[in-house]
Amino acid sequence: MKLYAISDLHLDHKINHDALESLPIFPEDWLIIAGDTCCSIKHFSFALKHLTQRFAQVLWVPGNHELWCKAGEDKYQQLITTCREFGVLTPEDPYPLWQGEGGNHYLVPLFILYDYSFRPKNISKDNALAWAAESGIICTDEYYLNPAPYPSREAWCHARCEYSEQRLHEMPKDIPCVLINHHPLREDLVRLFKIPRFSLWCGTKRTENWHSRFGASVVVSGHLHLRATDYRDGVRFEEVSLGYPKNWEQSLGIQHYLRQILPAPK
Repeated sequence: MKLYAISDLHLDHKINHDALESLPIFPEDWLIIAGDTCCSIKHFSFALKHLTQRFAQVLWVPGNHELWCKAGEDKYQQLITTCREFGVLTPEDPYPLWQGEGGNHYLVPLFILYDYSFRPKNISKDNALAWAAESGIICTDEYYLNPAPYPSREAWCHARCEYSEQRLHEMPKDIPCVLINHHPLREDLVRLFKIPRFSLWCGTKRTENWHSRFGASVVVSGHLHLRATDYRDGVRFEEVSLGYPKNWEQSLGIQHYLRQILPAPK
């Protein structure tokens, strides 16, 4: 019984959509979907239908692409409702206790956005978007991710941080956890060498120490389309993206890109 993770399936691309149908069955294993599955509810339902038929249990956290619509919170609640129709666990459910290989762990799906704080110290929040635009960078979220009813994406991010912190404080302290979020929890893991100023849309400094503060043994994220394993303070950080068709080798199949989270891979 193993725990796997993948993110950024981007099923709006036909190559990715068709490849998901060829994914083998893992009847005893669990799967984490760490965001950016697709943009539409139709494709989202397709993904959950196929993945819940292939894994014993599926957990999901939202990425920015899932939230693209005219009212972000309403779309998020639609996604939660769809997950519950398929028995998929979400950031709004009780954190499940993993009792498979790798030892007991609480699995903690998070929904934390970004607040434009992943930027140089000499760049103010008010100048951050102009700073990114100087290099030709502007995230599509600025046009399609409406934070309503929150006044801004930053305010939505802070509300989600406070909600998640409260829940994490209530967890038992004697069992380690796996923190799961779409955006990276640490700025130093955002290594975008070709588009460095895209870091603005990659997380919040409020979560920099959550891995040690809340007793994590593994932190799972996606978003960057740059698969990697890193360690900070003895904690393993896994970036688990599949990505757009240009980011992966289709001849290997999606199964090749499943990242083993528990037990720790050798």
